[in-house]
Amino acid sequence: MGLTLFLVMIGFIFVLLAATPFLLRRTIAFGVTIPEGHTDDPTIASYKKVFATTIFITGLISLIAYFMWAQNSNLTEETIILTGLAIQFGILFLSMGLYFYFHAKTTRLKQINEWGLHLKQVRIADLAIRAKDEMLPSFIYVLPMIITVSLIGYTATQYSGMPAMIPTHWGPSGQADAFSAKTPFSVIALLLILLVMQGMMLGINVFIKESGIKLNAAKRKTSQVQQLSFRKYTSWFLFLTSVLMTILFGFLQLTTIHEGLGNAALMLALPLGFLLIILIATAVYAFKVGQSGSRINVEIEDDSISGITDVDDDKYWKAGIFYVNKDDSSIFVEKRFGVGWTINFANPIGYIILFGPLLLILIISFLL
Repeated sequence: MGLTLFLVMIGFIFVLLAATPFLLRRTIAFGVTIPEGHTDDPTIASYKKVFATTIFITGLISLIAYFMWAQNSNLTEETIILTGLAIQFGILFLSMGLYFYFHAKTTRLKQINEWGLHLKQVRIADLAIRAKDEMLPSFIYVLPMIITVSLIGYTATQYSGMPAMIPTHWGPSGQADAFSAKTPFSVIALLLILLVMQGMMLGINVFIKESGIKLNAAKRKTSQVQQLSFRKYTSWFLFLTSVLMTILFGFLQLTTIHEGLGNAALMLALPLGFLLIILIATAVYAFKVGQSGSRINVEIEDDSISGITDVDDDKYWKAGIFYVNKDDSSIFVEKRFGVGWTINFANPIGYIILFGPLLLILIISFLL
């Protein structure tokens, strides 16, 4: 089972990473702003092809070698899992190395050719656009949290009948492989972790909703539709993740309370189903929507505007990855490489929203 899971994960990771340069806005390449009129530059296109080809071929060879090695060797489950993790991190590190290499080359190419030097930089603001925002309201995210709080209450009523050892970790087969002595804290620790993650999803949705909506100066109408769609699908993706975590963690909690509830087949199918749905949702989000909604087809004719380009804010993006702008009130901003959002590292609230929950989870895990 562990081998199957890691084969799926490795395949998903290298395909998504290989496709990443083509999922971004045309005006961004390897974290660098590319003005309109230069987005189809053949040199940049070659950089994207080399990046994608290298990642894809390396990932495919690694996947095949990993499968053959695991099939033809007498290996323990732990060895297979550790090797699978090593391959995943290896592909991620390779992609990071290639990204930094092409980021430097793209930056140099832009400087040499003086792209955008003679264009008027414009920042478009649409005061009415927030009225069209279709992101989910915050109270929707509270519903899974109510279920978790209810499960905590139910657990308290069943405390006396719960087993002396409480599961704290489940292996790839879906069976518990680590336990902790029963205490009032240990019996609800899993639900506390779930509650923290649900709160994080809520916080991310709230602050993305308040973040700035950046429109393309040369394609205002098209970018408006794409931006609103991207924000809407982001909100739904976060909510789906919260719901799936609630189902998975809630079921695991109920099997702890009622030991005979989950048979071996169900305990195996539920985590696998969770993983598959998350991967499918991520693929749809990335390939159907794209970064900033760039892959959403919009049948709108924009007014032809020449001689202008978006404001070049490359100076705020360190290495094209880390956004540091104390003058921007947005806590979350769209990534420049990859699909999704990142924090404004100049805003301390972003650290609290992103790293605060992780610290709480570590503390809960340590106290078990």
